[in-house]
Amino acid sequence: MNSENQAAEPSTASKRYLIFLVLLMGLVSNMDSWLSLIEAKALTGILRDFWGITETSTAAEIAAAQSEFAFLQGIFGIIVFGVFFIAWFADAYGRKRGIMLLVAVMGLPAILIVFLSVNIYIFLLLYSIIIMGTTSNLWEVPISEEAPAKSRGMYGSIAFLIGVIPIYAIVGTKIIDGFGWQWGYGVMFFLMVVLMILLAFMKEPQRWLDTKDARGDARLGILDAVKKIRKEDYKYILIATTVYLTWTISFKMVTTFGGSYFVNVQGLSPAEFNTILTVAGLLLPVAALIAGVLLDKVGRNIVLVIGSLGAMLSMIGLGLTGLPLLYQTAFFFMAMLLAWIYVYIVEIFPNEVRSTSVGVCITGARFGYVIGPLMSSVVIGLAANMVGFWLFAGILMVIPLFTLIAKPLETKGKTLEEIEAER
Repeated sequence: MNSENQAAEPSTASKRYLIFLVLLMGLVSNMDSWLSLIEAKALTGILRDFWGITETSTAAEIAAAQSEFAFLQGIFGIIVFGVFFIAWFADAYGRKRGIMLLVAVMGLPAILIVFLSVNIYIFLLLYSIIIMGTTSNLWEVPISEEAPAKSRGMYGSIAFLIGVIPIYAIVGTKIIDGFGWQWGYGVMFFLMVVLMILLAFMKEPQRWLDTKDARGDARLGILDAVKKIRKEDYKYILIATTVYLTWTISFKMVTTFGGSYFVNVQGLSPAEFNTILTVAGLLLPVAALIAGVLLDKVGRNIVLVIGSLGAMLSMIGLGLTGLPLLYQTAFFFMAMLLAWIYVYIVEIFPNEVRSTSVGVCITGARFGYVIGPLMSSVVIGLAANMVGFWLFAGILMVIPLFTLIAKPLETKGKTLEEIEAER
């Protein structure tokens, strides 16, 4: 990219403010990660409280309970499609208000789980509302709009890195052991309060303000936002949705049933699984850092290939060997692919409907929160040793590689305006 193109890029944020924004969005991302991943530890308590599963339960009883839980989780997962309205809200009313709505959607049901989860149905209702928030990825949009082109991938990955610091594995497991699995979710209410205070100091990105001024007094309605999505955008909606849907199905299988697999199938103690999960969690920020460098240095497509192949081989290997190391490397490579998702699907769409376009992708991808648990229910039911479960999850990760056939635009080092013009 030449100096003229760099000069043409809107300079909307000072270095100091950009650091604050990345840290703030990183905390939102960490809340997202905690609520998404704590399930691996909470599931043992959920199965105990709602299905009576204990250490003395047979493998068949455990598999049946897991299968039924996965089925119900898939049915309630329909609620997750409401994520589109969060995305539209951020385009219509601003990134700041959109992030505030997102944080509230995650934090309020989290505390209600502590006091209202008297049966599996109420828990899954509240849980699904939380997951609707964790699926948004809205926190990447302000960073993409404020960061300079040459380091946009790195800034986005740093926020992701902060988000995947495994506090849930280190602290969350202790909270669950000491206060019960419900507080594994409920503690995030207090982070919500902190984030709401910090969000008061967030500024609207200049790019969104410019778009708002161009609309004048007209309010961007939901249908208006969808109509503004251009024909050429749908190619990238299909690419992004395919990658994200596949990732969601596979990673949902990994995070939901990893703990039960090692404890109930492999016979490890909960403490031993805590160690495995902690190491897996520690690999996530490492993966985010490496992905951030690769995204800006060698390009987006290379990261897509590395993440997909690595995850596929790790999960297939786990199914064949049962080695905890491969569970941990699955986390690593899935995190690399997620870094691609977070950076690419935000930067590839035009500014006016960026959040809405991302929302369409995410809404499509969130079929994974229905399909994944339903598939898990079927696969677990076929074999209690879960070998086929891991093989299936791994083979799925071949699918993102086929999106390269469509020759997606390489966005490394380009301004958002250049990307929009080239497309």
